[in-house]
Amino acid sequence: MVTRLVLVLGDQLTPDLSALAEADRARDVVVMAEVAAETEYVWHHRQKIVLFLSAMRHFAQELEEAGWKVAYTRLDDEGNSQSISGELLRRAEEQGAGEVLTTLCGDWRLRTEIEDLPLSVTVLPDRRFICDRPRFEAWAEGRKSLRMEYFYREMRRETGLLMDGDKPAGGEWNYDAENRKPASDDLFIPKPFTVSPDAVTQGVIDMIADRYPDGYGTLDGFGWAVTRGDAEAAAVHFFAECLRDFGTYQDAMLQGQPTLWHAVLSPYLNLGLLDPLDLCKRAAAAWEAGDAPLNAAEGFIRQILGWREFVRGVYDLQGPDYLTSNALGQSRDLPEFYWTADTEMACMADALGQTRDRAYAHHIQRLMVTGNFALLAGIDPAQVHAWYLAVYADAVEWVEAPNTLGMSQFADGGLFASKPYVSSGKYIDRMSDYCSGCTYAVGQRAGDGACPFNALYWYFLDRQRDRMEGNPRMAMIYRTWDRMAEKDRADALASARDILDRLDRGDPV
Repeated sequence: MVTRLVLVLGDQLTPDLSALAEADRARDVVVMAEVAAETEYVWHHRQKIVLFLSAMRHFAQELEEAGWKVAYTRLDDEGNSQSISGELLRRAEEQGAGEVLTTLCGDWRLRTEIEDLPLSVTVLPDRRFICDRPRFEAWAEGRKSLRMEYFYREMRRETGLLMDGDKPAGGEWNYDAENRKPASDDLFIPKPFTVSPDAVTQGVIDMIADRYPDGYGTLDGFGWAVTRGDAEAAAVHFFAECLRDFGTYQDAMLQGQPTLWHAVLSPYLNLGLLDPLDLCKRAAAAWEAGDAPLNAAEGFIRQILGWREFVRGVYDLQGPDYLTSNALGQSRDLPEFYWTADTEMACMADALGQTRDRAYAHHIQRLMVTGNFALLAGIDPAQVHAWYLAVYADAVEWVEAPNTLGMSQFADGGLFASKPYVSSGKYIDRMSDYCSGCTYAVGQRAGDGACPFNALYWYFLDRQRDRMEGNPRMAMIYRTWDRMAEKDRADALASARDILDRLDRGDPV
């Protein structure tokens, strides 16, 4: 029998992956490769690189212990071609193989590279998702716009999660209105779950520190789980310590508190170390057992069964051209302080600082702080997309791109977001403690010392009026703008132009 190669990518670390299920461990060879083409195509956070490579090495050991033959290439191996296609060709010649089994990867760039190989490539569906591609395509067919809420309701019905017969548990599909309470530092806030690096992980840390001494992000304090067992321990920690208050405070932000009650399980889901449906069932069971309120269980399930499944469907449905979306015509370069966190804006400094130090910021920091500023300032969405893809440990393209280009930057023109997620400094002040110690005054719309979010908010709305005024969810905002005194409008626009001029010059903001 002829040997086949079984390609396992860095975010496919699941024992029952479709390619492994189809393969024969007695004759086939698993190919796993750490390559520069994947560590360097964007300026990845060094902790993200360590997380992926260490998890890959641990999974390769798991496969070998289960009886698989694994051809594993390390990043610093002599002879490494430094690309996935190059390693497949090298292993094909080495093993005398002409056929590759692979599970569909979550990146259009790499899909094309693999499918263009001069080998017989069989691409199998990725069954680790709750909603498969044909099911999502059937749901989306004929719809002019795609709304997660309606997709989510169908997924609830199909899975039976939080359902009372054919009705939603508690009588409501969505308890988001109960999940917007600001937090305070006098509450008990669980400590983040971390894992001390073992010898394998430390070896990867040392290699990445040596290979990328000037790479983005600190390697100090690396504490990510890199095995299935440790990822499971992270899930147990969340359900025991965080779920009860997760819902109520999921939109809150506190300076110096990077995780609050958030699960921080998305990196492990996206690597394949945890199962999404299993986590949803455990959240539902926690509510049924009285260990968590309904708003917490529903909010958590919506993040996975709703948003995660939905954006994966959007990514596949829209194709690679989606990555060039720029419906608002935004073209300003991403400011350098997104990388350095060198800004006087307290909210941005905190969110960007923890991103640099931890490769993590929670969803409201991403959406309503860093994403909000980029949208208001007119930053090129392709650059915003590349930044988000680079800096967060959970960022793989299928999930990051729709969240960034669609939800955060409205670059797809409203394919699945009903309005741009923009706000002045008021929202940040209401949901955080950032503003009380900030250099800028959140209550000031214009002039020296005014919060940049305020002037930029009105400038963005004024500049995009032709595109936005007809949106029913924006009409009241434009009426507020029109009722302002002419001088107040002029001052706000002048202040915004001053801020944007400083960004263009590279001056501190």
